[in-house]
Amino acid sequence: MDLILKYFPDITETQRSQFEALDTLYHEWNQKINVISRKDIDSLYEHHVLHSLSIAKALSFRPGTKVLDLGTGGGFPGIPLAIMFPDVQFRLIDGTGKKITVVKEVAKAIGLKNCDAQHLRGEDEKGKYDFVVSRAVMQMPDLVKLIKKNIRKEQRNSLPNGLICLKGGDTSGETQPFRHIVETTELTTMFEEEWFKNKYLIYLPL
Repeated sequence: MDLILKYFPDITETQRSQFEALDTLYHEWNQKINVISRKDIDSLYEHHVLHSLSIAKALSFRPGTKVLDLGTGGGFPGIPLAIMFPDVQFRLIDGTGKKITVVKEVAKAIGLKNCDAQHLRGEDEKGKYDFVVSRAVMQMPDLVKLIKKNIRKEQRNSLPNGLICLKGGDTSGETQPFRHIVETTELTTMFEEEWFKNKYLIYLPL
């Protein structure tokens, strides 16, 4: 939790208590349904919560923005972002029903009112959003094909609507088709922890 306060010292008391509650909730749920790898659960704040919040470092969503978290797994990046932006609407979808069960229960336990979780594949999502966010779900060309239908035309943020993904390793191959418009940011420019080396935030206007 100290890591969150290190980089986001101005969060409210409500946000602080919501972030603090994640540790116990995910440890308990992970015993029943494995949504985070066993070796990774003790690094929840660094590897999952702070990683998700790199999106909040890159863009402060304006109130009323609608965001789709595609392939949310156990709720990342959607749940940390929903805590950080209480006036933004988040829809979290995943094709694995038991993972969505965990997301719903965690959101309910911490009182998130701006987070709607559904057991749904990306192909079947019909809604329109300002941004789609994802964490290492699939190769970018496939992802772009899948979500183009979900990006709304009206703009309300400082960045044009589009896709924001979190990726690791060599991303040059999958970003190549979009090389003229894609923006890649190294997470080490945001966070000093060693784990963030070779991890990137990739933004693609659509």
